[in-house]
Amino acid sequence: MKAWIGAGAALAALWSATALAQDGAADTGQDDRRFTSQDVFDLEYADDPRIAPDGRHVLYTRRSNNIMTDRTEGALWLAALDGSSNRLLLDGASGGEWSPDGTRIAYTGSDDDGRSAIFLRWMDTGQVQSVTALSEGAGNIAWSPDGEWIAFTSRVDGDTAPLAKAPPKPEGAKWSPPVKVIDHARYRSDGAGFIDVTFSHVFVVPAGGGTPRQLTSGEFNHSGPLEWTARGDAILFSANRNEGWELQTVEGDIWQVSVADKSLRQVTSGSGLETSPQLSPDGRSVAFVCMPNVKRPVWQVDVCVRNLDGTGGRNLTQNLDREVENIRWEGRHIYFAFDDRGVRKVGRVSPSGGSVETVVEGLSGTTLGRPYTSGTFDVSDRGTLAWTQGAHDRPADLYARTGRNTRKLTALNEDLLAHRELGQIHEITYASSHDGTEIQGWYVTPPGFDPSKKYPLLLEIHGGPHAAYGPHFSAEIQRYAAEGYVVFYDNHRGSSSYGEEFGLLLEHKYSSPDDAADHMSGVDAMIAKGFIDEENLFVTGGSAGGIATAYLVGLTDRFNAAAAAKPVINWLSKTLTADSYIFQTYHQFPGLPWEVPMHYWERSPLSLVGNVTTPTMLLTGEEDQRTPITESEQFYQALKLRGVDTVLVRVPESSHGIAARPSRLIAKADNILAWFERYRTDKPEDEKEGDEQ
Repeated sequence: MKAWIGAGAALAALWSATALAQDGAADTGQDDRRFTSQDVFDLEYADDPRIAPDGRHVLYTRRSNNIMTDRTEGALWLAALDGSSNRLLLDGASGGEWSPDGTRIAYTGSDDDGRSAIFLRWMDTGQVQSVTALSEGAGNIAWSPDGEWIAFTSRVDGDTAPLAKAPPKPEGAKWSPPVKVIDHARYRSDGAGFIDVTFSHVFVVPAGGGTPRQLTSGEFNHSGPLEWTARGDAILFSANRNEGWELQTVEGDIWQVSVADKSLRQVTSGSGLETSPQLSPDGRSVAFVCMPNVKRPVWQVDVCVRNLDGTGGRNLTQNLDREVENIRWEGRHIYFAFDDRGVRKVGRVSPSGGSVETVVEGLSGTTLGRPYTSGTFDVSDRGTLAWTQGAHDRPADLYARTGRNTRKLTALNEDLLAHRELGQIHEITYASSHDGTEIQGWYVTPPGFDPSKKYPLLLEIHGGPHAAYGPHFSAEIQRYAAEGYVVFYDNHRGSSSYGEEFGLLLEHKYSSPDDAADHMSGVDAMIAKGFIDEENLFVTGGSAGGIATAYLVGLTDRFNAAAAAKPVINWLSKTLTADSYIFQTYHQFPGLPWEVPMHYWERSPLSLVGNVTTPTMLLTGEEDQRTPITESEQFYQALKLRGVDTVLVRVPESSHGIAARPSRLIAKADNILAWFERYRTDKPEDEKEGDEQ
């Protein structure tokens, strides 16, 4: 349950307003097909497909929300690619990896003692075997080519010593906990808080079970995904093993470690980051994701390839002005995902070069809260594809293509959403009043929409800011639409999936009048359609969208109310109190805070707080390390001092992802709706009277 600072009664009133609105709908029977808060717990989606070596089945994770534990949980399912079967393999598991011969699946989970462990499931008998238990968890599981070994990454404590030695404590004495000395540059992390000094290393363990053996060493982080060489004598990974690596950002190389003697060999050495190695079918070459080390907020991300001995090397996607990810080298092509104008696609390219071919588009639906680009895929050595795809009114289902035949293998949400009237989506493009730049956006109309009527408009701004929304399912936006709002969102300048030049339009301008013009031009374009009530405009956004929201109300008073979720309010304080300080100071600003303090101040919503008259809600997790709650408190206190109506919503035990648990997603949307409800002027007279009471 969220708590208000000094406003417990107000919180109860806000919760009650939403609950009463829903209860009233249920009483009349007129709106019982609306998408409700409770429906969030019944949503499911498909994720992480893995095609079996026999090419006839696909393993995938089915994620669902448990109303009793308030968690999104996973289960491993197996679907036949011809659509003939779909069955549960393992409950409470996710992210399985096939053995090379397809007889076993390796996955991570918790053992009976609650320790993280690697498990195997035998496909013929269903027997489950624990391979090894770990104190720090395991990731990036990779089978050796002969199926005899499993490689993985796990964290290892660093070699630290106390700064001062404490005097002996008498037996039975109760002293306060000892001090903790920090001397590393990376000492906190969102979701973990202050972190102990640990480093990620590569391990191997016999597939039949045994003691893991650590292959890498040193105070460096060694990252997956991991890739075995063709003979199974070495493992490829990515790492930045440079001196002073803690203060470096986009930097890392492909390395190879010998399984026999732990010797290291550097495969790439270019300036920038090389990661995610994928071996060619003949074992002679390696493909990887490559990107330059530039002190800019966005940059090109490509597929590169070179010989495993370190010779040669070429960029295969330098003519594709989009960022690539999730590469797979199968058969005669290298496959990868990329986002284009708010839609995720799968492309492929020949390892010898040439043009990029798009083979699948429309991946989506693995982010339930807001309509971000998302989706995963897999491809077999014969070119069979499996991927996750949703729509504006459905989270992700599992799809597969064999030859020219495409088949939808699941229908995970028909039991719920087939019985709901959902908001409908429409695309809109318009020119920004700032400089004429074309901006793409979408708007969702409420159920029962009548274009001859007037509706309140809710502008929802995405985070990042170098990220992208698209025509995808969003539980939050469907909730807003269910309450009668037309919801508008755009991919303003700086958004990803439109190329490097478009992304750099926001360089050193986060936030600014430039992106504010993109949003307000969209609002005006929506009003021009004739069904928007100009007297009922609202704005919200989270993270970078929260920053943009707080900045926007300092530039205009056109909105009835605003809700800024987890915003940055003062860049001078944020950059030196958050976990992302190294990257942001180097890539987002033209200098360090003490070198160009006025630039930081001009980008800060706090610099405009003297202009704000819009009632503004602030929502932030109490344990947020990315945009600390002290940022929200600065705006809250400034607005209180100015007499502007404001409330502060604190989310207990929550980091930056305030909607990461189902009940928190519900609470976020419902409290925003209740706040906006206070300032809607189109409410029926009986509702207005109820507010006054």
